[in-house]
Amino acid sequence: MSPQLEAAFFIFGLVAIGYLAGLTGFMRAEAGEALGEFAVGVALPLLLFRTMLSADFHGTAPWALWASYFSAVALAWTIGHLVTTRVLGRDARTGVVGGVSSSFSNTVLLGLPLVLGVYGQAGFEVLALIVSVHLGIMMAATIIIFAILERGGEKGLRPAALLKDFVRKLATNPLIIGIVCGLLWRLMGLPLPSLAARFVDGLGSIAGPLALFSMGLGLRRYGISGNLRAGFTLAALKLFVMPAIALGMVLLFGLPPLAASVVVLTAALPAGVNCYLIAVQFGTGQALASNMITIATGLGVATTAFWITVLHAIFG
Repeated sequence: MSPQLEAAFFIFGLVAIGYLAGLTGFMRAEAGEALGEFAVGVALPLLLFRTMLSADFHGTAPWALWASYFSAVALAWTIGHLVTTRVLGRDARTGVVGGVSSSFSNTVLLGLPLVLGVYGQAGFEVLALIVSVHLGIMMAATIIIFAILERGGEKGLRPAALLKDFVRKLATNPLIIGIVCGLLWRLMGLPLPSLAARFVDGLGSIAGPLALFSMGLGLRRYGISGNLRAGFTLAALKLFVMPAIALGMVLLFGLPPLAASVVVLTAALPAGVNCYLIAVQFGTGQALASNMITIATGLGVATTAFWITVLHAIFG
């Protein structure tokens, strides 16, 4: 087994251990939320802060990187929306949830530790460029599309209020704060004091395992219910169609091998809890999102191994 595949199985194994801890009653599923809040609010921001201090991004052009990834997002979202409305027979508002679920990768709890394990610090630095704009672009697109569908605020949706809430959440997002602070500290050219470095290294080093365990434990809160056909259909779009599109895009834009591999692997990630939270916020497609998240995460270990093998064959 290649080191990359072993890393992928280890990553998903930590998710499985967390899930089993909740399934057997060894730990309460609610504990996953608390652990996840610590991982996202403290450990991962410090890991990103430390990364920004020394990152060189290995010649990756951010605009080409972003264009490759978000072109795949846009196409996968469109396909997911059309499949949800035309094939699965849901309304346009649920189609937005279908589109989001087909294109919104779990870049934080799963992506950051997975890319770090498979491609090391160099790959992690490339993914940090995507993470820095990912949430903002995805949430802004969701708000705009829902606002258009609701015709400027009819049926109870208030675009202005949603936009204000979006800006507030983005400005206070711990991951964004960690990235910005790291870049600002780097620009100042100041050395990090040794005691501060120990705190950053100590907490940042537990970010990956903690995030993965909390993700697995948190999955017990969602589960599978209702029509499974829709969940499997959207999971297939997310796990196979989106990374296939991303592969075409990185070849089109001529990204270097490492950056290309990170983009495709990130596109191949299962969807995260944000899809369900969006469905809850807009009051539609909750069961659809819940089914898709659980199914895609369960299949993710096999599909991720597949894409790592493909990427190794193409890019070495």
